[in-house]
Order: sequence, then structure tokens, then C-alpha cells
Amino acid sequence: MDPYSKLQELHNSMEKMTKTIASLENDILDTLKENTELKVENQLLREKLEKMTKKGEPVAKTQSGLESLRQIYTSGYHICNMYYGSHRDPSSDCMFCLDILDNFGEKKKR
Repeated sequence: MDPYSKLQELHNSMEKMTKTIASLENDILDTLKENTELKVENQLLREKLEKMTKKGEPVAKTQSGLESLRQIYTSGYHICNMYYGSHRDPSSDCMFCLDILDNFGEKKKR
């Protein structure tokens, strides 16, 4: 094999490695993002649990279902059946979640 072919082969290998490294970096960033979200969620759940144990009574007795759903929604999670439990973009509302919140009280009265 001539030197130019060897150089071209080496260049192709380096390009492939660069793409692989970029892909791995993206995977690591996604994992770190998810890890951070889970840490925040975990901390919020610990705080809620601490409040529940300090009061000595479950949250369900002190809050209506609608209030609980509103709290979950305002804390940044979906309550609709399409995306239930997943994080939602705080800058935009979910029409499915809002429909549940708007109609929850009406169905209860019927």
C-alpha cells in the first residue's frame, strides 16, 4: 500500500472515531441531564414525605384530588394519560392536562 492510501485510511479512521466520540458525548449529556432531573425529583419527594410524616396524617386527607393534581402539574409534570409523569416544558401548557384540570370538578359534581 502506498503512503497516500495509508494516510487516507488513517484519515477515514479518525473521522469515524470523531463521530463515535461525538455520539458518546451526546449520550453522556443525556444521561447527566436525566440524572439531574431524577435528583431534583427525588429531593422534592423527600421533602413531601418529610412534611407528611411531620403532620402525622396523609396528604390525601388534607387535600382534594383536584388540588393534588394542580400541585403535580404546577411542579412541572404531566397529569394527562398521554404523558403522565413525564416532565413538561414549564414555558408551555399541555392542553390534555389543562382539560383534566378544567373538567375534574364538573365530573365530580355530576
